This record gives sequence, C-alpha cells and structure tokens, in this order.
Amino acid sequence: MRNNSTKKNFIYNLIYQILILIIPLITAPYLSRVVGVSGVGTYSYTYSIVYYFMLLTLLGINNYGNRTIAKVRDNKEKRSKEFWSMYILQLVMGTIMLIIYLGYVLIFDVKYKQIALIQSLFIFSSILDINWFFFGLEEFKTTITRNTFVKIATVILIFLIVKNKDDLWKYTLIMSSMTVLSQVILWYALKNKVGFVKIQKKDIIKHIKPNLILFIPVIAISLYKMLDKVMLGSMTNVIEVGYFENAEKIANIPMTIISALGTVMLPRMSNIIAKGEEDKVNNYITKSINFVMFLSMAMCFGLVAISSEFAPYYFGTEFKKTGILIALLSFTFPFLSFANVIRTQYLIPREKDRDYIISVSLGAIVNILLNIFLIPMYKSIGACIGTIAAEATVMIYQTISVRKELNVLQYVKKSFPFVVKSILMFIIIYPISLTDMNVISKLMIQVFMGCIIYGLLNLKYIMKIINIRKMFNKIFKRKYI
Repeated sequence: MRNNSTKKNFIYNLIYQILILIIPLITAPYLSRVVGVSGVGTYSYTYSIVYYFMLLTLLGINNYGNRTIAKVRDNKEKRSKEFWSMYILQLVMGTIMLIIYLGYVLIFDVKYKQIALIQSLFIFSSILDINWFFFGLEEFKTTITRNTFVKIATVILIFLIVKNKDDLWKYTLIMSSMTVLSQVILWYALKNKVGFVKIQKKDIIKHIKPNLILFIPVIAISLYKMLDKVMLGSMTNVIEVGYFENAEKIANIPMTIISALGTVMLPRMSNIIAKGEEDKVNNYITKSINFVMFLSMAMCFGLVAISSEFAPYYFGTEFKKTGILIALLSFTFPFLSFANVIRTQYLIPREKDRDYIISVSLGAIVNILLNIFLIPMYKSIGACIGTIAAEATVMIYQTISVRKELNVLQYVKKSFPFVVKSILMFIIIYPISLTDMNVISKLMIQVFMGCIIYGLLNLKYIMKIINIRKMFNKIFKRKYI
C-alpha cells in the first residue's frame, strides 16, 4: 500500500513541480519577443535579489518542516503543536524581512525601483507558504488541486495584459500577486489537519537552531543558483542575465522529475528511519539512483543535441546565445540527480546535516570564485562553467561522505551503461541539426529518434521498472507468461 502511495505522490509532486515551471515554459517565447532580452533580464535580476529575502523568511523550513511533520504525522496534537510553533517563527522572520526589503527599495537609489517594489509581494507569499506541512504529511495532491487554476489563470492574464516592453511591471505584478493567491488558497485545506493549541516560547525557540542549521545549505545552494544572476547583472549587463535566465528555464524542466522524486522520498525515508525499518533504506536508494541516472543522462545529451537549433526557434533569434548556455547547463543533470538522492534519502532523513552543509558550502565557494574570474571574460558562459563545477563539487563531497555506509561503487558501476548509451544516442541524432531541413522538422525528428534509440538501448531496464511481466499477467489472468 505504501509503495502505491509513494508512486502516486511522485506523480502528484511531479505535476506540482511542472506547474511551478509551466508559466515560464509557456510564456517564455511570448515574453522574450514582447519585453525583449533586457526586460527578461531586468525581471530576473530584481527577482534574484528579492529571492534572498524570501530565503531568510523560510530559513530551512522546507526541509526541516517536512522532516519534522513526517515524524509526527500520525498524531494530530503533536503535529498541530509542531506546525504552529514552526509557523510562528516563519511569520516573525517574514515580517522582519518584508520591512527591511521595503526600506532597502524606498530609501536607497535602487536600480529598476518600480519593478523591485512590486517584487516585494513575493516576500509576502513566502510568509504564507505552508507547502512544507502538506509535504510532511505526504499529501501532495492537496497542493496540486488547490493551485492548478491559479497557474492557468496566471498564463491567461499574461497573454491578455502584457503587450509590449512598457508592460514589464504588469508581468511582475501578475507573477507576484498570483503567487500570493496560490498560498492563500492552500490555507483553506489546513483547517482539518491541525487544531489550535497553546504554544509557549520554548516551543518556538527549540526550532531555531535546527532550522538555522538547515538554512546554511539553503543559502549556500542559492549562492550558485541565484547569485549567478546578481553577479552577471552587476559585472556585465541585464542582457547577459536574460540569456542565462532563459537557459535556466529550459535546464530546470528536466530536473523537475528528479526534484519531484526527492521531495516525495524525503518524508518517506524520514518516517521509515523513525520506525527502524532499515532494510528498506538501501533498497529505495539503489532503485532511485538507477532511475535518476537513467533519466538524467538521456536528458543531458538529448538537450545538448538540440539546444543550438531549439533556443533561437523557441525564444527568438535575439536569444541565439542561449543555445550554448542550455548545452552547458545540461551537464549539471547527472551531478544534480546523483546528489539529490544522497541528500534527500540519506543525509537529511538521518539528520547528517553537517555533511550536507559542508558539501553545498564548498559548492558555493567554488562557484563564487570561478564567477569572479570567469564572468568578466566569458560573461554568461563563465557563469555556466561555475555552476557545472559547483554541482560536481557538491556531488563528489556528498558521495565521499556516505562511502562507508552505502555501496557507492555499485551505484557508479550501474550508472556507467547509461552514460555510454546516452552518448551513442547523441552521436546518432546530433548530425540531423546540421541538415538543411526546417527547424521544427529537425527538432521533431531528433526528439523522436532520441527516445526510440535510448529506449531500445535500455529496453531491459525499462521493462523492469514498468513491470511488463505483471502487466501481462493481469491482461491474460495467468500466473506465468
């Protein structure tokens, strides 16, 4: 029953993650042409600044709150107490951050002040963010059903209202206000999940230290996720930020699947470990690493093969450079995927926060140092190189930290065939981009052939994960086929 629940939650969270990305995916080609590369860059640059105030609002609550609620999910009184004590801390931090940010925008000579002021609504949305509570309960369906119409409405509003470069403020207002609305709606689903309990000061204080500990990796990760754009905007111009922003939008889409798996498995592994069911831990990790490496290698080399033709076709000729950046960022997929499993299924559930913190801190240091040297010379390409090095550093350290507890060498050996097969797929489909066919035909043929070739090369593994034998047993109602 629990296995079915895990699969359903994976699908639900996959949909949730896709919904988060669906707005930029659908609207990116339109916005790239309407507000232009400078408009995309301005929005991305101002958002990357307000993002740090959002992080300070939430601290480490997404991982810590998820883990904490997962441990007490079967006891309503305990989960009510844990929820309110953690949320009060979030509310206090958010209020402080909102005041500081508004002071920063209104008092100082801030670039793009109007856009920056509208971006403050994102901080308000982070104050209301309680997704971590529902993830801890493994009720992923709730977040999806409550937010779907908001995402659809956002897309519709963008196409109806944003018409030219002067409408950048309207786009910013739509994005930020609809994010607030999606969080407000989620509170209506809370009423039957928690009760009102008396919270003492000590109940709140006990969450500060572990929350801050898990905030360190959050801020460290942000240094090589969001600081790239801040440094690009400061050291070059918003046009380079625009190239990088759109490249990240595309690169983030394949990683949605990996993130969905990690979010689902974190509370499951926390609960399993709390119950002492150690025999299940290694089994889950082995299956997860095989799955994510199977996907990530295909997505990596698939995107590299089509990026040069895809970017100018999708975003417009103004964004031709984005194709190079997409190809570079694709090489982060294997590192991100492997590290995601180690982090969400071993380090965080076992509260090995020290190893997690060191790994992402090293990644942040590597990224910042490389950015300082590479961005002035290579601009957005330099930022991509820094990101690749950072993700590789994180994965290597996390893997080394668990080598005595987990059979890391076995994971690497099982992943290697996926590397070889994905390279073979790339060698076959890449030459299609050099032909004289129209772009859409090239892309369709490359994607179709890539899926067929990689699927045939991994047919045995695919049959195993979708359990073909069991499916045929049900169809023919026989015990053996």
